[in-house]
Amino acid sequence: MLFDVSADQKRRAKAPHELFLTNMVGNHILWFVAALGVLNTFWQPLAVVPVISLATIVFTCWRAKKSRVQDDWYVMCHWQVAARRSIVFSLILAAGFLIASLGWVGYSFLGMKKVAVTAMVGGIGLLPVMVSVLVLIVMESDGMHQAGSGRIPKSIYDRFPNEDVPLLDDPSAAPAE
Repeated sequence: MLFDVSADQKRRAKAPHELFLTNMVGNHILWFVAALGVLNTFWQPLAVVPVISLATIVFTCWRAKKSRVQDDWYVMCHWQVAARRSIVFSLILAAGFLIASLGWVGYSFLGMKKVAVTAMVGGIGLLPVMVSVLVLIVMESDGMHQAGSGRIPKSIYDRFPNEDVPLLDDPSAAPAE
């Protein structure tokens, strides 16, 4: 849905998507790969990835809640989009950590072979996280484009309607013949 909003609102609406993309690309891809390179020597850089991610997710959700009372409607809607995606990603991360924990329990206490645990953790735990990172990068890139062009998803408009902001396209209107 396309709305008539100011350039300043469009600029501020990009902020949650930029934050989310920084977490995805900078933290979960670039920093994670760099930390894997030194994993045999230092484990601490790898531990920074979930800490930064959790802090970013918590901040995004907190800021989205605060946005409901302090920001313009359009900016608030984009904070809600980013917060919803952050919650989805946090659930995916939690499932990945659960699988990794089950692998550790299986290896340490149940006598599972190292190869089986590695396959379980990598295939069932890590692979869905990696795929979701890539999918969320694409979705947030589109979200940032929508923020810059005056658009919000219809589902967000349905949750937070605002009749005061001029709608430039009406999705319910029938096409002209």
